[in-house]
Amino acid sequence: MDTTGRHPSTVQAVRGFAYDHLPEHLQEVSRPFHDLAQDLLDRLPDDPELSASLRKLREAKDCAVLLAAVVRSDAGGE
Repeated sequence: MDTTGRHPSTVQAVRGFAYDHLPEHLQEVSRPFHDLAQDLLDRLPDDPELSASLRKLREAKDCAVLLAAVVRSDAGGE
């Protein structure tokens, strides 16, 4: 995500949305969160509410990816 010229709190809030390093099955879960974060960056100005929404979105993404990893692990996958 290009955060050039964005406020430091916005830059900090978008950390963690990269998904290329994840296994494919986790990328499928993570990608929509990345895309929504990018959409928010494209549409909204820097503001404490943007930073808060990005942090909460990242928290939701982390929960979903963790669940996908646990379900796969419990099912005997990698």
